[in-house]
Amino acid sequence: MKMIQNPILRGFNPDPAIVRAGDDYFIAVSSFEWFPGVPIYHSRDLMNWRLIGHALKTKEYLDLTGEEPSKGVWAPALSYNEKEKRFYLIYSNVHCQNPWFFDVDNYLIWTDDIMKGEWSKPVYLNSSGFDPSLFHDDDGRKWLINKDRDFRPGRMDDRSIVIQEFDSETNTLIGEPTIISKGATKRGFVEGAHIYKYNGMYYLIAAEGGTGYGHCVTICRSKSVTGPYEPDPKNPILTSAAWEFEASEASPYMMPELCNPEAGVQKAGHGSLVETQNGEFYMAHLCARPILPQRRCYLGRETAIQKMVWTDDGWLRMADGSNIAKASCPAPDLPEHPFPAENPVSDFDGGYLSPHFCAPREPITPDWADLTSREGYLRLRGRESLTSRYNVSLVARRVTSFKGKVVTKLEFSPERYHHMAGLTVYYNCYNHYALYKTYDEELGECIAAYLYSENTLSQLCVPIKVPEGSPVWFRADIDGSSLTLSYSLDGEEYKPISLPFDMTLLADEYDTQMFTGSFVGMFASDLHTRSVWADFDYFEYEEL
Repeated sequence: MKMIQNPILRGFNPDPAIVRAGDDYFIAVSSFEWFPGVPIYHSRDLMNWRLIGHALKTKEYLDLTGEEPSKGVWAPALSYNEKEKRFYLIYSNVHCQNPWFFDVDNYLIWTDDIMKGEWSKPVYLNSSGFDPSLFHDDDGRKWLINKDRDFRPGRMDDRSIVIQEFDSETNTLIGEPTIISKGATKRGFVEGAHIYKYNGMYYLIAAEGGTGYGHCVTICRSKSVTGPYEPDPKNPILTSAAWEFEASEASPYMMPELCNPEAGVQKAGHGSLVETQNGEFYMAHLCARPILPQRRCYLGRETAIQKMVWTDDGWLRMADGSNIAKASCPAPDLPEHPFPAENPVSDFDGGYLSPHFCAPREPITPDWADLTSREGYLRLRGRESLTSRYNVSLVARRVTSFKGKVVTKLEFSPERYHHMAGLTVYYNCYNHYALYKTYDEELGECIAAYLYSENTLSQLCVPIKVPEGSPVWFRADIDGSSLTLSYSLDGEEYKPISLPFDMTLLADEYDTQMFTGSFVGMFASDLHTRSVWADFDYFEYEEL
């Protein structure tokens, strides 16, 4: 029996929304403060996946200027209307989150060719809550589902899922929102809801328990799209936490004490359902894999998949009869369709930048990331520091393995200590490592490194003098909880700057209330005139 190995999307790829169009499958995932927004992956067998691009490529679709880490795009909902042959994508831009308020705007876009990736202009929907989703009923009507949260004192535990009709002729919501669920378990934090129709019944699938170790998927059903919805008496139908608990708004969402060593993956929840062309059902869901004993998931929340079946009495179950997420599941009865292996080296020839590269809060544009002025090089204009939430010249990609090698070659002539360029292992602007070339009044051109964490800048080595005008190779080796930073003057012999550092600092669990994952990338900063350029010859990220 062929088995799918989880996770199917490794590294920071949470909140999957899965659809099928003919023989093709697509998943959209959250991107938070990273640009371009909403990565979209493609498969033909649910086992092998490749990144085909992003939905939100310009500020017209997504303005993330100045947003805090882990704000931005939460839980995009991809859907496909078979009658229209059209893909719809709803996404949130979360601007502010605190114990009382969520300031969020929800938008809708659509395309008839998801592979080409040209989307309609965004249509504003509402701002009442995050995790919106669009349901296409077979009578042609469309319904918006989203989370609603009451901020008034004494009502903050009152989280609801609401539904409201969407008029696709006028692109407006009509009528009033109706509450259809306040959760199906005592785990609380109901969110991430989708509606599906099966055998004439409407099924509401939602996430509960918070997106930490108590996460889960629940299901309710109704004869009417607007309810009332009956909870499955055996909820949750998918989770990693084997025991039930009661949570409130005051409960910490991470709850590491619920880490279940018997589960194949942790934090299983936020499910999305798809039916294959052969009538099999699968649920994509987010998951995480912690480094022990710290229970920190520096790869971020990833995407896994489980095979599902319908019971005779009309409920959805995992195919193995349990509700605990597994590290593998039976593959569907489909021809296997692997994609060509990707080259781990990006050499920037021909002005090409891999779709895996992204930047915090803004598009990668030639005014600061130039692929044409020097053939075969990525030229970064130094701008603000890596701690900024605004104009940061950082081009990075996700870390997708617990063991990997990162190498880049830099040509850079700093003239003052304000000039820095090099390699970063990056969680967010408040939590990252940097290994870089800079200038010192006594040493001249030199190599330095720092860790920025907990609002403290820690120097990781004494500055190391290097020959003026010479290229420098920077390297990062990731091995479980260990991070080794090295440099070379010839690309052959590498010298570590110190003993290994702690890779697990770059995790949601370390920087609580964050939701992303670790990246590796190239950066340049000019804290004097924003004008110095740094040339990167290539960037290599290899899983080992």
